[in-house]
Amino acid sequence: MELFDGGTKRRLPHLVGPKLSWLVVLVAVVFSGIALSAPITAEESDDGVANVPSSSESRQAAQVRDELGGSEVVPAIVVVDRAGDKLTDADRATVEGLVTDLQAYAVEGSKVFQQYSDDGAAAIIGVPLSGTASNDELVETVGQMRTELTQKAEGLRTQVTGGPAFTVDLAGVFDGADTRLLMVTALVVAALLLLTYRSPWLWLVPLAVVGVADRVAVTVVAVGTKVLPFTTDGASVGIASVLVFGAGTNYALLLIARYREELRRHENRYDAMKVAVDRAAPAILASSGTVVLALLCLGFAQSPSSRNIGLGGALGIVTAVVYALLVLPAAMTVPGRRLFWPFVPRAGQEVSERSGLWWRVAGAVTRRPVVTIVAALVFLAVLMVPLTGLRSGLSQTEQFRATPESVTGQETLGEHFPAGSSQPTIVVVANDRLAQATSAVEKIDGVRSVQPATQGDGRSVLNVVLDSAPASDAAFATITEIRSQLDDIDGQALVGGTDAEALDADRIAERDRWLIIPLVLLVVLAVLLILLRSLVAAVVLVLTVVATYAAAMGAGWVAFEQWFGFPALDLIVPLMAFLFLVALGVDYNIFLTTRAKEEAEQSPDDVARGPISVALAVTGGVITSAGVLLAAVFAVLGVLPLITLTQIGVIVGFGVLLDTLLVRSVLVPGLVTLLGRWFWWPGHLSRKPVGKSEDRA
Repeated sequence: MELFDGGTKRRLPHLVGPKLSWLVVLVAVVFSGIALSAPITAEESDDGVANVPSSSESRQAAQVRDELGGSEVVPAIVVVDRAGDKLTDADRATVEGLVTDLQAYAVEGSKVFQQYSDDGAAAIIGVPLSGTASNDELVETVGQMRTELTQKAEGLRTQVTGGPAFTVDLAGVFDGADTRLLMVTALVVAALLLLTYRSPWLWLVPLAVVGVADRVAVTVVAVGTKVLPFTTDGASVGIASVLVFGAGTNYALLLIARYREELRRHENRYDAMKVAVDRAAPAILASSGTVVLALLCLGFAQSPSSRNIGLGGALGIVTAVVYALLVLPAAMTVPGRRLFWPFVPRAGQEVSERSGLWWRVAGAVTRRPVVTIVAALVFLAVLMVPLTGLRSGLSQTEQFRATPESVTGQETLGEHFPAGSSQPTIVVVANDRLAQATSAVEKIDGVRSVQPATQGDGRSVLNVVLDSAPASDAAFATITEIRSQLDDIDGQALVGGTDAEALDADRIAERDRWLIIPLVLLVVLAVLLILLRSLVAAVVLVLTVVATYAAAMGAGWVAFEQWFGFPALDLIVPLMAFLFLVALGVDYNIFLTTRAKEEAEQSPDDVARGPISVALAVTGGVITSAGVLLAAVFAVLGVLPLITLTQIGVIVGFGVLLDTLLVRSVLVPGLVTLLGRWFWWPGHLSRKPVGKSEDRA
């Protein structure tokens, strides 16, 4: 428990000194260089945004189909139309020519096929591609097909859709995304650090340390995929990078603020940094520990994408805090006080803690705690109201902010053919139940056709085409009815395919929320109990961050529905937003209340109003800067054209601002003042004699 003590005992090794600081920086440079040049690549997910584990019924159905040879080929679907007009005889001749030309892309031994719509306004061409082709091979093949179709369509509109095309377009979303995300994030952080410190070079030190930590974290995560049960994908890599930059810079801001404060008390800069580390480390370790433990809770999720984000993000945060507490102190002390020019802190400078903007805010809040608490809660409650209309679940065609060809092709196909034509539902039944199962499925409302696919090992695979739009409520209802009917015919029957996977993902996301959210709350509560030694404080702070999450979700849903035009939240967004807002949002409460506890320990007769006022006054500036910076970093996720990441970025970014500017600066100080010494119950501060200053609170 000594690690979280608010006293001045040394808890971490002090790797600073006239020679030691240089040595630490040199070792860090060498180690980072080795890590960055290490020939280690992460294990990557085969699915760009896999939300369904291999144990789900839909994945088991796909596995059986693969074992029976049903996945040796996967069709790329070319949709040909004249934008609503009927195809002419010349158009049909062009289609026949395209069929011949596209045969060159088909797997050996398979045949390209074509089909015309009943309304005569469109045709589809199915091009069987290799089911074992890599993503790079599919990108090349589909790209060549699109180029050739554009050249030979002779005025017709051609769009390539189907499974291979979606894979290619999803890969395109993340093509160069790492570099783009890193550059934009670095520019945002640099600009905000420059504004925060108003120094032409001070910002370079934390930016360099955090930037190197981010690149080293990539190698650490790659090593982690070799020994831990997770892989990486575009979403997890992007979120891990944002976490390292956002959290790492937050920790740097807190440490540097405390270092600058101590430079006004100590002549020797190394002594100042030692005290700064001693004072700041407990809050930083508690904060980072909370985030890491919360992320590790995702290891219990069934969704592969959630596990990828959780384990990868945890390793990234560990890397960030190591660089913040071991490398940054040494790097800051090497250049000396002149690093802060033109606002150089000098020993003996008088800096009153009872002045400035945040002291005035603290005074206004603590003088009328009930009014400020009620006003803050009403504002949060208003933001929560839109949650009553929130919808979740995006189909495959709704994943992209910019509409790629695979999506527009699917939409065109749905106008002229059964919507499920490009990616049929898979049904696996025993051979002796095949006829009965086929008859039962054909009679279900919403089923357009049932065709036999492959047989083997006593089982048969059927391809079922649905009338409903992919991942719609109607499609889910049809899948549920198919499963219900088959349960009575063959208890071992399996139903898979795109719609079945989407339905399984929906159920898994709900299961993960019910499991992970309580775990995260318990983790945060436990860390706060250890840190503050107060049950009341821990519960109050947890409730405030939960309220922040609900308000951010409500406000975010209004933005998505009214301004962005998004049809729903992606399935993993509510859980990811909760985890990040609760784990990261409690950071600022930790920074504030640990300082308040430190002030209360030194106060002779006041454990509430005075200490929380001083804590807000001295931490207000740095925490506000940290919150604005973290919100901006999460907003950078919007540079990627994937709706999931945009939604996470907007909700978390707004939630962090809400937590920083309202909850931490108004609601929490008001609650501390109103509760008085009971805020620290049952810790020793709750039993401390109370003088007049607290009576006035």
